[in-house]
Amino acid sequence: MRRATHVIRKSDWASSEALGTVTLSFEDRFRRRVRLMDDAGEPFLLDLVQAQRFEDGDGLVLDGGGILLVKAALEDVLDVSGLDTQHSARLAWHIGNRHTPVEVLPSGQLRIQYDHVLMHMLEGLGGAMQRLNAPFVPEPGAYDTPAKTPAEGEAHDHTHHHSHAHTPHG
Repeated sequence: MRRATHVIRKSDWASSEALGTVTLSFEDRFRRRVRLMDDAGEPFLLDLVQAQRFEDGDGLVLDGGGILLVKAALEDVLDVSGLDTQHSARLAWHIGNRHTPVEVLPSGQLRIQYDHVLMHMLEGLGGAMQRLNAPFVPEPGAYDTPAKTPAEGEAHDHTHHHSHAHTPHG
C-alpha cells in the first residue's frame, strides 16, 4: 500500500505536479496515521511522525514518489454577517469564547461549521446567517504555526516592560 510520509505546504510546491487528489473534511485534515482513499478510490496510508493539520492546497508526499493534492471537502457551514465591523467583531468574540474554529472570509464574513446551538445564539445576537455547503478552512490556532527563529529574520528583542498604575475606576 502507498504511504504518505510528510506534508508539503501549498506555498512550497506547484499543485500541477500532483499525482492525484484527496478530498478531506476539516476534521480529517488533522491526522497522524490513518488509512485513507484518494479521489480515484486508491487506498494509501497516511503515516506522519506526528499529527499535524494540513490545508487545502497542501501536498501529501508518497514514499514511492508523487504527491497527492489535499482538497478541502464541501461541508455544512454557516456564513455569519454582522451589521458593521464592530458587530462582526462582537460575533467573532462570542464564537471564539466557545473555542469554535472560524474562517474569516475575504468579504469579512465569518464561516463556522454548522451547529444549531451556535446558529441560534448568533441570531439572538443579531447576526445574519446563511447555511451552505462550502469548503471550511478555518484560521490556524496561534500555536499551530511554527515560530520563526532569529535566523529567519526575526532577530530582535521580544522583551516587554509594563508598568501598571492601579487606581480606582470612577
